[in-house]
Parts: sequence; C-alpha cells; structure tokens
Amino acid sequence: MNGPALPDRTDPPPTFDSGALSRRFRATAFWRALPSGMRRRWWLFRPFDLIARHWPVFRKPRGVLVVRMDGIGDMVLFRRALDHYADAFGVDQSEITVLGCDSWGRLADRVFAGYRVVTIDEHAFARNPFYRFKVALGVRRMAPAVTICDSYMRRALMADSLVWLSAAPETVVSAPFVSERTRPEFTYYLSQVGRIIDTGPYPTHEIIRHYRFVSAIAGKTIQPEAPRIAWRDQPPPVAAGAPYAVLNPGSNEPGRRWPLAGYVAVARRLLKRGYRVILVGQADTWGDRQGIAGIVDDANVIDLTGRTDLPQLMDLIKHAALMVTNDTGPAHLGVALGCPTVIIVGGGHFGSFVPYPAAVAPANVRFVHQRMECYHCFWRCHKRANAYQVFPCVSAIGEETVWRECEALLAAGAETTAGKAAGKTASAGRR
Repeated sequence: MNGPALPDRTDPPPTFDSGALSRRFRATAFWRALPSGMRRRWWLFRPFDLIARHWPVFRKPRGVLVVRMDGIGDMVLFRRALDHYADAFGVDQSEITVLGCDSWGRLADRVFAGYRVVTIDEHAFARNPFYRFKVALGVRRMAPAVTICDSYMRRALMADSLVWLSAAPETVVSAPFVSERTRPEFTYYLSQVGRIIDTGPYPTHEIIRHYRFVSAIAGKTIQPEAPRIAWRDQPPPVAAGAPYAVLNPGSNEPGRRWPLAGYVAVARRLLKRGYRVILVGQADTWGDRQGIAGIVDDANVIDLTGRTDLPQLMDLIKHAALMVTNDTGPAHLGVALGCPTVIIVGGGHFGSFVPYPAAVAPANVRFVHQRMECYHCFWRCHKRANAYQVFPCVSAIGEETVWRECEALLAAGAETTAGKAAGKTASAGRR
C-alpha cells in the first residue's frame, strides 16, 4: 500500500455532494481532446486506449464490473464490503466481475467464491502499451452495464482508465486522493464518469470508505465489518510438532522494515516459551539477512523465506499461534484469517490502512506504533539520509513494546484453547 505524493493542503475540503464533486472535475470536450499537464506515458497510451474504448461490441451491457487495482492488503480490507454489492445494485452475485491484480489472483477461487474474477499484471498494464491494449480490449468486450471503483488511493492510469475503457452505460467511482501532479489525469477520467461518491477526507480508514460507498449506492446505512476471509482447512507446509509463530520481517519499502534485531529478539523469547519460529517472506524484501545468523541454526527455527507460494503462506498463517509482521499484505491476511497478529506500524499515512478503527478491529490484532510529530508524511520522510534507511517512526518502536503485545495475544490464545478443551470434556461427560 504505497502512499501517493504529499497532499496539497491548499485544496478545498472534500464534499459529500457528488454533484459538487462532478463540477470540481468538469472539463470541456476541447480540453479532453488536447489535455494539458499529462505525462508522456499517457500520450503514448492514448491511441491504443481510444481504439479499445470505441471497439464495437454487439452484446447488450450486463452485470457489474468492479475495478480493484490494488495489493493484497487492500483486497482484504475491501472483500467483505463486496458481499453487499449484489443487493445494492439489484443483480445476482454471479453477475459481478472483479477485475483485480495477479498478485492475489491465486486466492481468487476461494476468497471470491461465487464471483467472476479476472486478474491482470497491473504494473505491465501501466507500462507496456501492447499488454495494455490486450487488456483494454478484454475489458471492453466484457460489456458491463455498470462499472465501479471505490479505491481512494489509486492511480488514474490504472484504475480510472479501466473504468473509462469499459465504456459502461453507468459508471460510479469514489473521490480519490488527488495531488497537483495527478490532477490532470484524474480530471480527464472523472469528468466522464456518471457519479462520484466522496467517502470522506484523508485519513478516513479504507474499511470505512468501502462501506460508505456501498451505503451511498444502496441508499441505506450498511455498518462496517471487520476483515474476514474464508480459506481452506489444509495442514500447513511444516511438519507436525509444537505450536509455531510466524515472523514476517520483510517489506517492499525498506523504510517500513522494523530492524531485524527486533525480530531476532522476539524469536528468542518465543523459542524460550517452547514455540517454533517460522520465518517467511521474500529474501529480497528483508534487507541484510546477516542478523538472523544467530538463530537459524536452532532446530526450532524454520526458514521458509522464498519457499512458499501465497496459498501456502495462508495455510501457515491460519494455523499459527502468533504472527509478528511489518505493515504489509500478509499482515491483513493474518487479521482476516483469525490469526493472533501483531502489526508494526509507521506513520506515513497513519489511520488510512492501519491501525483499524476500534469498531472494526477484531480481538486477534494488536497495532504497535510510536507516535511522532511528523506523522502523515506520506512516506516522504525528511529524517532519513537515504531511501534504504528505516523510517524513524518504525525504528523507534521498542522490542519490549512489541513483546508485550505478543504476550497478550498468546495469553488470550491459551485461554481460548483451554476453554475449548474444557467444553469438549464437559460434552464428552454428558454423553
């Protein structure tokens, strides 16, 4: 969930009146013919996009197309809101198509059971004109009656262009975060949609935004729900044995990586408690792995870095006694799977994705952070010497603080296990 550019504080505050928003993004046909301020890449894509947009399709528009050009964590935050779309749009669930990303495509059959799912390589779509044209034609041929996109932090050349390429008779989108750099692109696409719904000012949490959006469509208030996803009950890819904790020290953004020494310290405490420790993630997202040299030789430390696919990772997380993780996609998977999860949080766009609001934060998650005066920098940290240093708001989080939350979740898990065991014993006695 990489943040966009620093917000323009001179922008007027957003309004919940979609008509006012439409006027804000109004553009003339002349300007759309020769729009100013566009990036060169947009001009490169334009002839291909125009051909695809106007490609003849002789099928009657039908169904709802939901554009979700986001990562694993964003998908998890959105997933439960999707189940209200069929009622809100008056269609059968099978008539809803989710256009998503390859990064979580392998989960679609189970996580989106009952829906049609099409995934693409979103990065290639935003860079390669020939791949983009192929995808654009496929989207046009879907011929949806309604196309929607409710992401707040999104990219116009990805999400909004797909809404436009669908050429659906009805298009509904949420008001996005707009910077001065992205304003021309958003203006081009948003000036051509049917309805814009403002889901609230920054930093409204994404879960709240999703439910405000579907509530506006349905014409009634739909209460936000905590993340939860259905997943298979398959043994994890480790040998049977003592309970284990999953540690996820990596992140695609180097600045969000809590120092590896902290993870090693937590691992040692877990080992003393009799837990096995499983290390996961991709090796290239860890930074320097030298720090784990002191624990990997322990027989109860299992290094699965780079050795699990996404479904296997979910099997691991689902059966774990605990997960400790940076603010990444697997963190949200842990919460949604019911795993006791400690998430180490920085302040780049604090409150937009993590922590969750109290109303939708389940009991199995703890968010650990160190408040600083420079929060909401959108990860444009002025306190780092280079782009590879850990953000100060992340490195300032102490080992004891993280461990205290680990202990709380482990204790709660032990109480739950004991309660279940007592219930089974009582039930057996009655029989």
